[in-house]
Amino acid sequence: MATVTVRGHEIHYVEAGPADAPALLLLHGFPTSSRMFRDLIPRLAGRYRVVAPDHLGFGRSATPDASSFPYTFAELAELTAEFTTAVGLDRFAVYVQDYGAPIGLRLALAHPERVTAIVTQNGNAYEEGLGAEAWAPVLAYLADPGEKTAGPVREIRSLEGIRWQYENGVPDAYRDRLDPAAWEQDAADMAREGQDAIQLALMGDYGSNIELYPAFHAYFRASQVPLLAVWGAHDEVFVRAGATAFLRDLPEAEVHLLPTGHFALETHAEQIAALMDDFLQRHI
Repeated sequence: MATVTVRGHEIHYVEAGPADAPALLLLHGFPTSSRMFRDLIPRLAGRYRVVAPDHLGFGRSATPDASSFPYTFAELAELTAEFTTAVGLDRFAVYVQDYGAPIGLRLALAHPERVTAIVTQNGNAYEEGLGAEAWAPVLAYLADPGEKTAGPVREIRSLEGIRWQYENGVPDAYRDRLDPAAWEQDAADMAREGQDAIQLALMGDYGSNIELYPAFHAYFRASQVPLLAVWGAHDEVFVRAGATAFLRDLPEAEVHLLPTGHFALETHAEQIAALMDDFLQRHI
């Protein structure tokens, strides 16, 4: 574990693997942190330089007040680009999940020459990937931000709301692989002072990601960047249609639908690591 200062903000990150190996940047989703990669990193560090930061406002990174830092996905993407420079990542493959997807894809739009490949694990870039029921409160808040619509959005980061994100779509056969400490730690982080304003700001900015979907698609078509989708097929947040949609713009993309939910690493880290290693060896 280490920290680096970017624009005056301390960014916490986990790094493992040989310094001269092909680089892999892991970008976590809401509401977690680099902790979500705890079972993946040891399986990849023998062959890759793996770097997993906590986004600003998450995990062990700094959490400046929302009145002093503009919490938007554009800002987080720019910070992430500056972070990669600060830690010496010139070219890298990127793993994206949930919030990590719009951050990583914005980075790729701005610096396509730096991204060697993309691994997306329930990291969405298509409107058909938005699960209707799960996204209803967020879309209502985007359409009419205010206290009336903020309540259901706040529930998403409650202990029960976060636990649901871990458990939804996970068959009974894999439930014993889930660790309650994961959602309990996320819930504790989300309950910290200042998080209400931070998370409402990011939820309120999510529409800017949807507006960028056509630009992401154009980037895919122009670059034909190697892409692996390893997707929890039963996820109700980012549904399986979001995985197969990549094939429209990237016909050579590799799509694997796994029998699990939103946080697929909790139940299928070994399989995901194997798929990634095979894919990355062939492409980077």
